[in-house]
Amino acid sequence: MSARAKGTSRTELIADTALALLAERGMRGLTHRAVDEAAGLPPGSTSNHARTRLALLEAAVRRQAEREMNVLTPSELPDPSADRDALTAGLALALHRFLSGDEHRDLLLSRYELALEATRRPELRAYYDASSTQFRTPLAELIRAAGSKDPQRHTLSLVAWCDGMMFSCVAGSYHATAPTVEELRAGFAELLRGMLDGDG
Repeated sequence: MSARAKGTSRTELIADTALALLAERGMRGLTHRAVDEAAGLPPGSTSNHARTRLALLEAAVRRQAEREMNVLTPSELPDPSADRDALTAGLALALHRFLSGDEHRDLLLSRYELALEATRRPELRAYYDASSTQFRTPLAELIRAAGSKDPQRHTLSLVAWCDGMMFSCVAGSYHATAPTVEELRAGFAELLRGMLDGDG
């Protein structure tokens, strides 16, 4: 956990280590001292960058959003704005990336830890919600471009479906079974067809 990727700043290293600790140990395992030890940093380094627990959590939320965006928008994904087939394929590939590989699955675990903590900390809730708009806003635009007459409502349905799939396959009853890209594509196609073709 202490290995630093080339080009990674100390701020990123601290935030990445915080996310790794959340996935491995849960919220109780996240402390300034634990981050220093896991990252191989001198004692007090994390406190110098994030003096309070809230500041450390905010740094983790910010880094979480950055890393999730990297998963959701890799260069090999098709342009989802091209047509509905491309949108379906892009969504399926992006979701499959989250559900395959330990690194991405751990990112979902840290996401759930932060989301639960945000329900108990209003100050973190506002920060968490603000970071999530970077996903919802472009998704709503894609749904609108695909022909939705109620993009906000359809975006909610799409996000809820994705959240349910991710939780079920990472922490829920389907945790041992990751769907294939083809299965996810079929699910997205059914969902979009029901929302858009039945949108009267």
